[in-house]
Amino acid sequence: MSKKALTLIIHGTPISPGLAQGIIHVHRSLLGPIDVPVAIEQENVKEEFTRLDTATARISEELSALATRVEKEIDSRLAQVFGTHQLMLNDSSLREELRNEIVGNLVNASSAVKAVFLRWENRFLLMESQIARDKSDDMRDISRRLRHALAGITTHPLEEIPDGCVLATSRLLPSDTVFLAGRSVSAVLLEYGSTGSHAALFAREMGLPCISGFSDPLTTELQGALALVDADTGIVTIHPREKQIAIFKKKFVEKEHDYKLARSRARGPAVTKDGVTISVLANVGCSDDTKKAMLNGAEGVGLYRLEQAYLGRVEPPDTDELVSEMRQTLDPAKGSPVYVRLLDVGSDKPLPFAGFLAESNPSLGRRGIRFLREYPELLKTQLRAVLELASEFDARILVPMVTLPDDVSVVREQLAQLCTRLRITSPPKLGAMIETPAAALAAQEIVKHADFLSFGTNDLTQFVFAADRENAAVERYYRDASEVIFRLLQLTHDDVPDVPLSLCGELAGRPEHISSLLQCGIRTFSIAAPLIPIVKETIRNSWCSAPPDTLPLRQRY
Repeated sequence: MSKKALTLIIHGTPISPGLAQGIIHVHRSLLGPIDVPVAIEQENVKEEFTRLDTATARISEELSALATRVEKEIDSRLAQVFGTHQLMLNDSSLREELRNEIVGNLVNASSAVKAVFLRWENRFLLMESQIARDKSDDMRDISRRLRHALAGITTHPLEEIPDGCVLATSRLLPSDTVFLAGRSVSAVLLEYGSTGSHAALFAREMGLPCISGFSDPLTTELQGALALVDADTGIVTIHPREKQIAIFKKKFVEKEHDYKLARSRARGPAVTKDGVTISVLANVGCSDDTKKAMLNGAEGVGLYRLEQAYLGRVEPPDTDELVSEMRQTLDPAKGSPVYVRLLDVGSDKPLPFAGFLAESNPSLGRRGIRFLREYPELLKTQLRAVLELASEFDARILVPMVTLPDDVSVVREQLAQLCTRLRITSPPKLGAMIETPAAALAAQEIVKHADFLSFGTNDLTQFVFAADRENAAVERYYRDASEVIFRLLQLTHDDVPDVPLSLCGELAGRPEHISSLLQCGIRTFSIAAPLIPIVKETIRNSWCSAPPDTLPLRQRY
């Protein structure tokens, strides 16, 4: 009689919520073949150049198609990842270095790709900015695609994984996660990956439960074992007993019931227990995002990202092109408030016409409004486009990455000049994105130039804790739900109690923190479309004032 395996409970970091069960499939390597350099003769150099150019063109087309697919099927923000991959692949300095590698060391194109991309990975890893260092995964992803194209490999490493399995692997590159979108994987267990990583963002949009932070998810002892994955709490139960399975199934059924109830009530208003109506809006980047959001009960668009209209272009769109793009994207929300965030580039979103990889630490460099102040014509074009849009839509303007009050006053002045020139008497409301501690602490000065404030807690957390959100080495310091963050929100509210406050970071979409956010004075939430029903339902079960028999939030420090 065979002896039953001992039940094992392991704990990780939940990076995409959900419950799932399945048989664990351990995948040891998603990083491509390891090979030694292949030497060539001098007369073969031109042939290798041709092979490299052909493979690059093929991968560039694939990335363009993948970006289009991701925009339609998953999320426009995530489509930008592959647009950026395409820019990196076609970067002239990278192409030149690949050719020099072939000529200088007389190696074939695949060997050159391996060597050069490894050097670029290491360059990113040595940069101060974690966002720059995280580009090493992007370079690895592109390198694998290019080497596979050169080798004639057309299948993905995950092609043969079993249906319904719980995939356990070291890390997922962006294209790996998208590949899983069309397959019936139950859940993913990772060694590396934080809540802000590409893998996490894709997994959340796909509704794929994912937990990271396991010291070694690749151990052969896990292969073939039944696992209960609770990605709400970060707990995995391996070789569960019948009672544990029954409890897990009950929790799964209850969660499904709660979600169905939330969906059925999603079109109704979100009113707290003490009678305060809260606005729940959506983060969007394309028309499909907006359609999904409005169907899910969004009351408007709280964050429309302009980046999609700029990425991948060799020159910026003019006013007419920008208006056309915005009109198409926002049309499903016509009649509802729409908040247009001015171009937020720099950092991990380079523009070909404004330079590429120009800063060693772009997170602390020219981002958001800082970038626009250096390129004032870009700012004017966007403001003109929003003013034209405002004749058809209830449009408002968001200024990204505000640090100083004059970051907003500069925009206010430009907006006033344009309104005078165009004889517009009622300009759109202007809001400041509070994404730095300096902006939060200077709220009283900032609101002299702004009509409302919107917290971007993803960046705010990075700067408060000096911890990049994708850096596994400092992951324990990135705490966007820390009391420190809530205290900063509360202090801002206390400084400007009559100013409307909204929140559009990942924190806004986590039901367990909605009550605390409401007590900090947040009255508008902007979140991903799939989260709208459950966030609305959570608001209906929450209080804006402190619940009875509890201390106000600011007295808990």
